Amino acid sequence: MNIYVRNISYTLNEEELKSTFGRYGEVSSAKIITDRDTGRSRGFGFVEMPNDSEGQQAIEALDGQAVKGRNIGVSEARQRQ
Repeated sequence: MNIYVRNISYTLNEEELKSTFGRYGEVSSAKIITDRDTGRSRGFGFVEMPNDSEGQQAIEALDGQAVKGRNIGVSEARQRQ
């Protein structure tokens, strides 16, 4: 399951994002999207979890929760069109 995470704190790194979701199951990857020119976080990212039920559990548990001082938004990622 590919999960979209928005409103990420600019101080959160990919390892911390992975461990946050890792409490709910196996995480195959965690990627925070950065600005190509500055390298600064753009405030959103993606987490991949191979087990859909664990991914759904993480979405339900983390959506709206405070992580490093910001309430993150978590939902299933939609395919690009």
